[in-house]
Amino acid sequence: WAVAGGWALDLFLGRQTREHADLDVAIWRADQHGLRAALAPNWVAVVADNGVLRPWASDEWLPLPIHEIHARSLIRGGDSLELLLNERDDTAWIYRRDRQVRRELDRAILVREAIPFLAPEIALLYKSKAPRPTDEADFRAALPKLTAEPRAWLRRAIARSSSDHPWAMELDAV
Repeated sequence: WAVAGGWALDLFLGRQTREHADLDVAIWRADQHGLRAALAPNWVAVVADNGVLRPWASDEWLPLPIHEIHARSLIRGGDSLELLLNERDDTAWIYRRDRQVRRELDRAILVREAIPFLAPEIALLYKSKAPRPTDEADFRAALPKLTAEPRAWLRRAIARSSSDHPWAMELDAV
């Protein structure tokens, strides 16, 4: 597992840059049965399936394109997680929207103070699809700290789906 989303970028930067509505956690798709077992019986889990939240059955395997699970604690009211299934093979993280976009596992998951998190270029790639104001803020905060290689990787990955994406152009300019 690894922290994802805005908190992953804050871990990369070493400071909290903004308020966060939730905690996103990335987990390998292959580990979903273990995740389901760990959630029971103290969490209620639902799956975002075709834009609708529905219960996640205890023995159900979630194939692509399903990737989003919401879990709510039955013990600590208000505690919730967004769990995101990620793809991989033996050597690389694989982008679910384009299997040609890959990142070596040792570059895909970073660690700060014993907390694993998605590399900033991967977190930003997910945020680039339809950036909200928080995604724009995350991009602005992380961009100056991205070194040349992760910046180039992100530029190439974004360009595969949108050659005129404003972030791609800014990544070239930095």
